[in-house]
Amino acid sequence: MARARAADVNGARELTLFLCGDVMTGRGIDQVLPHPVEPTLYESWISDARDYVTLAEQASGPIPRPLDFHELWGDALAELTRAAPAVRIANLETSITNSATPWPAKGINYRMHPHNVPCLTAAALDCCVLANNHVMDWGVAGLFETLEVLRAAGIHPAGAGMDAA
Repeated sequence: MARARAADVNGARELTLFLCGDVMTGRGIDQVLPHPVEPTLYESWISDARDYVTLAEQASGPIPRPLDFHELWGDALAELTRAAPAVRIANLETSITNSATPWPAKGINYRMHPHNVPCLTAAALDCCVLANNHVMDWGVAGLFETLEVLRAAGIHPAGAGMDAA
């Protein structure tokens, strides 16, 4: 399961954890990865996820396509390697699904193509927390596919499931 690493520091045990909030790999992020989903958005201000890429490039310059899964994390991966946390946990603010049916009238529906899950395994995440306002963006089918993709990638989901247990 998790890689355990504890060290004795002044006679006490120290455990290093990586706890990361709000990892959002949908919208424009998914569009620059090797396997983007269909870019239609249901937002009142933008209807195509590629427009977010255009806005980012206008502000910061060209973004390579496809972006390597490791490049998505920038300098953070080297820092994670240096810190060598025992467990890496992130709040995943994105459904991982090909579902074409967004949650009705939600308006902001994040999703990433299942073949882009290596962007999460690149950070060697142990667990993705799904208890957030985007877990149901693509309905029950999207949630179930997200759970399946995470488990197949060796990432434990937490905070949502196929039943109450």
